[in-house]
Amino acid sequence: MNDLIKKLSGKNKNDYEQVAKEMIDNADVALFKELVASDDFLFDFVKQNVAERLANACNETNYHNLLSFFVCYSPYYDDFIISTLAKYADEDLTDEILDIFETGTTDQKTYCAKYFFYIQDPLSIELLRANSYTNDESLNANCAATLGVFQDPASYNLALEKLQSDDEFEQLSAVKFLVLYCNKDAIPAIIETMKSSTMAENIAGEIPYLSNLFELLDKNNADALLVINYIINGLGEILGLPTVFDYELYDVFERLIRNTDDSKTAVVLLNASEKFDTLTENDEYLFDEDKNTKNEVQDIKKLLTSINKKQLKTLCLQELNENSPFVYTALDFAEDVFAIRELLKCNNQTIILKTAEILKKLGNLDEPTKTVALLKVTDENIKSIIRAL
Repeated sequence: MNDLIKKLSGKNKNDYEQVAKEMIDNADVALFKELVASDDFLFDFVKQNVAERLANACNETNYHNLLSFFVCYSPYYDDFIISTLAKYADEDLTDEILDIFETGTTDQKTYCAKYFFYIQDPLSIELLRANSYTNDESLNANCAATLGVFQDPASYNLALEKLQSDDEFEQLSAVKFLVLYCNKDAIPAIIETMKSSTMAENIAGEIPYLSNLFELLDKNNADALLVINYIINGLGEILGLPTVFDYELYDVFERLIRNTDDSKTAVVLLNASEKFDTLTENDEYLFDEDKNTKNEVQDIKKLLTSINKKQLKTLCLQELNENSPFVYTALDFAEDVFAIRELLKCNNQTIILKTAEILKKLGNLDEPTKTVALLKVTDENIKSIIRAL
């Protein structure tokens, strides 16, 4: 690490004040790039200290130099850069940033989008709309958040339209836009998209950033439980384990345990118990996590040991119908062979396949049962899988 970066991030006040002042006064882009390159090696609190030190070095004579740093984007320093520019903003500065937004690089545009979060110049709206669905997540995020401040109906309605797209990546981009746009009215539409998406875990993982799980449970318990169930499915695979803090999962499961007389809640708790057993019994999941995350995952596992699995497995049988969005998870915990076999008569071919797999696992898939399973199956791939079971 560069000696100047060490000084800037260190504890010696004289050293870090001098380096911060020289970086801003001289618009030292090379040093700023080295600072950004050190992001992965500095603790978050250290980066916050550095941002404060650089902000303190800014004044009315040198703030304009911050525009030079636009060439290298960092989410750890954009707040200090943009809030400082907003502090000294005037018409000339805003016009200059509009020009950069129109012609600049992706990194420059990302800072510009953040600037208009603070300085709501309507001339920026078209540029914000145009840069909301790029290949750069940070640029998309800043544009969406800023358009949310403007409460721009055109971009909001476009995102709702994109939820209906046949392209599931476009759907997910729309979900991320709506979450950052920060209008909770979009939640029902997002959840409906989640229900039919093959990327349901990704979508579910975004929803609590718009409305926390407790709010969702209070507003629509069944939909909230489905969101939680997909989050559980995604943990450790699609969703990082530190998100257990973001989602407040310990407190959520505590609440669910107090209300275990519901079949959907039963499915979710059984799924959670199995997932957290898996997360704690396989070193690959927790190996790279920090101490706080490891402890939280272990605490959640311990909490879930209090559930009455026998009682919950009986309750989850109520979800063994093809119209239940919990049917796939319920099948994983069902032990009543008669109730399971009834699903072979349903009209959903993927449910029939899952049912056949569960019966095979339970040692109850004989040839007559396979024949029943195949009666309503027209998909040749599913037929082949069932015959091979």
